[in-house]
Amino acid sequence: MGSFSVGGQQGRADLSEESLRKITHTLAVKNEEISNFICTLKQSLENLEANSNRVQDDLQSEFGSLHTALDEMKENMLTRIKQERASRTYELQNQLSACSKALESSEELLELANQTLCSSETDGFTQIQVSECQVCDNTVTIVWTLPEPDNKIEHYILEHRRTNHEGPPRIREDYPWMVVEGIRETEHTLTGSRRPAARDPRLNSDQSYSVLPFLFSGLRFDTRYMTFRVRACNKAVAGEFSEPVTIETHAFTFKLDSSSAHQNLKVDDLSVDWDSSGGKVQEIRKEKNRTNSPLHSPARSALMSPKRAPTARPGRDRFTAESYTVLADTMIDAGQQYWEVKLDRESKAFAVGIALRSLGRFDQLGKSSASWCIHLNNWLQQSLTAKHNNKARTLDCPIPNTIGVYVNYDEGVLSFYNAKTKQLMHTFRTKFQQPVIPAFMVPSAVQSGQRKNSGTSSSNASLT
Repeated sequence: MGSFSVGGQQGRADLSEESLRKITHTLAVKNEEISNFICTLKQSLENLEANSNRVQDDLQSEFGSLHTALDEMKENMLTRIKQERASRTYELQNQLSACSKALESSEELLELANQTLCSSETDGFTQIQVSECQVCDNTVTIVWTLPEPDNKIEHYILEHRRTNHEGPPRIREDYPWMVVEGIRETEHTLTGSRRPAARDPRLNSDQSYSVLPFLFSGLRFDTRYMTFRVRACNKAVAGEFSEPVTIETHAFTFKLDSSSAHQNLKVDDLSVDWDSSGGKVQEIRKEKNRTNSPLHSPARSALMSPKRAPTARPGRDRFTAESYTVLADTMIDAGQQYWEVKLDRESKAFAVGIALRSLGRFDQLGKSSASWCIHLNNWLQQSLTAKHNNKARTLDCPIPNTIGVYVNYDEGVLSFYNAKTKQLMHTFRTKFQQPVIPAFMVPSAVQSGQRKNSGTSSSNASLT
């Protein structure tokens, strides 16, 4: 009985051990399978990441190519649009210009036709008597007549406008008609009432010289010719205008020539600023011009009209040293000319006159035989002198606000007047061997050695 029990227990133990071995083996197999599966998953994950990165790079490369192609298409389309617009604009501008010329020609033909139709009737209209009209100083006297007396006429209307063209008036002029009404006689005198132009607000520096034009509320001589026409009026209606007549005014107009100005004078047509740094700037520009533009380059040999010929001698660009001078851009070689210069009473020094074209670049006005001037000195006490060939004559007359300059080239006369009172201040008599040019000198306050930091402007003037 006892041995049977022991054997049974041993058998059960063997069975349990065998079962455990099987379970352990199974677990080991499963564990290996799980490890292999994990490795497979890791490999799959790595492959997935590699594939996704490759796909992403390919996609970015594809989009980059597309963007480049789109940008090129955009540039090409913009270029074509701009070219098409420029071409169309050019064509339309040409058409517009052609139409404008055609319209102007049509208007001229229409005006000519109207004048032709009315030519047979004008004999009965008011007529301006050109031979009896007079032009003197700043006045023009116009005289007209009627074909026969008419006591029904109450007054006349006179119209005038400035022009630079001789002969019959054109359809389009640069200046409008000015009207004078209520004239009771068969003549009328137009007088220019002077009023100085406002000072240029840009000229606020302590040392400045401004050249500004005179303005006239009535007549203004700044064109070569003036055109006039007149018509009679009764109570009911105004008659037809007379045939327009064009009268020469002998106007003398000019601007300042910046190429002749001292390097410390900043010139802009009718204004001059004192520029203390101008010397350095001009030296730099001059050196640059020497390198870039030779003396006989096309820039120096450009053709100019006879009246706008270069005022400086060949080889001289501007005045220098203590000759703070600027010349006009128009020379006088014949006839009688007149202009006016308005002086600033606060100016410390100023000179106005004329010079020969041969005036040296170092010469001050009045200190050589090539210039004549009136010189104002306002430093310690006021003095007005006439200067020529380094000789000075003190003038015993009040210092005017405006100086009138009269030149009779053929007679060799240069006169200075008080423009307001018409008082003769001084007359030079000579024989001009060369063309002369209006000249102005503006000595600097610093160079004079007094009140270097003065709060007043060194020199100002206005030119008519």
